[in-house]
Amino acid sequence: MVASTDTIVISRRLSATEPGNKSTGDNFDGVPNIDHTQPFVRKDIIEWLIWLRETIGFQDFRFDFTKGYASKFVKEYIEESKPLFAVGEYWDSCEYAPSDNRLSYNQDKHRQRIINWIDSTGGLCAAFDFTTKGILQEAVKGELWRLRDPEEKPPGVMGWWPSRSVTFIENHDTGSTQGHWPFPSDHVMEGYAYILTHPGIPTVFYDHFFDWGDSFHDEIAKLMEIRKSQDIHSRSAVKILEASSNLYSAIIDDKLCMKIGEGPWCPSDPEWKLAACGDRYAVWHK
Repeated sequence: MVASTDTIVISRRLSATEPGNKSTGDNFDGVPNIDHTQPFVRKDIIEWLIWLRETIGFQDFRFDFTKGYASKFVKEYIEESKPLFAVGEYWDSCEYAPSDNRLSYNQDKHRQRIINWIDSTGGLCAAFDFTTKGILQEAVKGELWRLRDPEEKPPGVMGWWPSRSVTFIENHDTGSTQGHWPFPSDHVMEGYAYILTHPGIPTVFYDHFFDWGDSFHDEIAKLMEIRKSQDIHSRSAVKILEASSNLYSAIIDDKLCMKIGEGPWCPSDPEWKLAACGDRYAVWHK
């Protein structure tokens, strides 16, 4: 369910006598710029969004390239069109060490920028948790210590504002045919074992679920089923038990226990029953 407010066709163009104002965000050369400061432009967008909701039947909106226009406009569009849920793609660069271009352990500035954007929409719009993706796809390469921040919390937006964090492994930009920032393909199921057992609002990439074969489909579906049956939700509490180079384990809401990584581990309490397992991951519940 996609609504990209910077790529739609507006019914009334700006003319020579109605010059556009200075951009309220970053430029993206791939599409024409839209002047959201113009009242008639916002009116057209709002009417289109309402039409999508009431006539076509869309319930949720995804706002594309939200760095391209001020967040106050996203707030207005949501207030006026009233989707059940909205998420914005605020894709910002993670912090890397200048000496070797290695991902820095501390990504607080990165996740704070995403949280600031969410906050500036009045908290009405969630955001894709690019911080979690950036950390997780490095962590699964033998650096699982990255998955615990200094406050013993998950290190992404999930750790600070989980109900507004939309976690993901891959999307059409980062993976698939574009591959701008791909998750390591041999660790994808570890990634899903993490986001589908943790707080936040996890998403499953179409390619993984439908195009990677029955094994991936069934393993992902099983994790989704466990999440639902154990009532793991966007605000679930996480207790991180271990975060070392080759092992990460955690208990979520005291209902679910999980591990990823090559390190051997299982919960000591016999109440925990194995619910799902695969290459370098396992999940238990009571």
